[in-house]
Amino acid sequence: MTGPERSTFFACAAGWALDGMDYMIYPLVLGTIMQLWHVSAGLAGLAATATLLASAFGGWLAGFASDRIGRVRTLQITILWFSLFSLLSAFARNYTELLVYRTLLGFGFGGEWAVGAVLMGEAIRPAFRGRAVGTVQSGWAIGWAGAVAAQAVLYSIFPPALAWRAMFALGVLPALLVLYIRRRVPEPAIAKQAQARAAAEGGYAPLGRIFAPDILRTTILAAAAATGAQGGYYAITTWLPKFLTTARGLSVVGSTGYLAFLIAGAFAGYLVGAWLSDRIGRRALFMVFSAGAVLIVLLYMELPIPNQAMLWLGFPLGFFASGYFSGMGPFLTELFPTEMRGSGQGFCYNFGRGIGALFPTLVGFLAVHLSLATAITVFALAAYALLFFAAYALPETRGRKLEDVFAGSSP
Repeated sequence: MTGPERSTFFACAAGWALDGMDYMIYPLVLGTIMQLWHVSAGLAGLAATATLLASAFGGWLAGFASDRIGRVRTLQITILWFSLFSLLSAFARNYTELLVYRTLLGFGFGGEWAVGAVLMGEAIRPAFRGRAVGTVQSGWAIGWAGAVAAQAVLYSIFPPALAWRAMFALGVLPALLVLYIRRRVPEPAIAKQAQARAAAEGGYAPLGRIFAPDILRTTILAAAAATGAQGGYYAITTWLPKFLTTARGLSVVGSTGYLAFLIAGAFAGYLVGAWLSDRIGRRALFMVFSAGAVLIVLLYMELPIPNQAMLWLGFPLGFFASGYFSGMGPFLTELFPTEMRGSGQGFCYNFGRGIGALFPTLVGFLAVHLSLATAITVFALAAYALLFFAAYALPETRGRKLEDVFAGSSP
């Protein structure tokens, strides 16, 4: 990579890793909060859902803002936003306050991915875009690992009533990244040219431009693919720590090894998915990994396998349930023209996040009538089927030059 490409890469990778750490803290402390505040499973899932619903709006609005005030400036704002509300979550006095803080955190959480993915997609050359943006996605696994490591340390040092607060307090760390971004990360040339062109022509593309007839089909199918990708992921990861401590009888600290295998698989999946998205294309990546995720979820959740076998099976579960995300950023970047790329990518990915956000709550409510494992399986399989068929209906975009992307264009 060139110097500017490298600076952008590390900034976005670190931002996404810290974003992942902030989000994954809640599933890890969910069981503690349920016990301390006597919160039901459905209500506990609501905080995760509210965060993701807010992120749907936050991502769309941040993407829209980045088309106007720039990718880099908007990225800084979103990072500061979710850092602040993660810190405030540590001081929540009851579940209602925590729900409010996690909801507000969602606006920055959604915006950070949307803007960072557009920034990366525009900064990297077409031949390497899939690998670079996909590798940034692997930062999520690093952030997730950081959250699990923090859980193991803090729950060993402090009683649960204090440990969960200490974990949320770690969420202020991303604010330090803004200092690096301000000094090292340039605005992509293609974005500056689009802003100058819009100013010269007397206006920017309106917020609803992505719903115009010439681009509507792309917007709908891309949003559906993002819904399937994220619905399956959140149905599994939100409730997996609880599944391990209840259905499998593991302690909070004892489940750390199981989550470590899952995270290692996710990290490998992100890297392999990043490479495959440039080798076999974005669509093929989505279809192969969604089919693999269906198979592994059935094995992991529904077969009466011993805990030792489940430990090892966590690696392929993390691999297939995460690796397809590596193709999502470059794919959405290549589907939309520059003047509406932030809006289009921000809306589609975060619409999927918003609808997928319903899955943790629905899993919680369904688990009252079925086992938690079966509830997770039902929603995960439905989500992966949606991802598969939406990807099949969309065009392949591998190798597209962003300057050649127009509304209604075909590969």
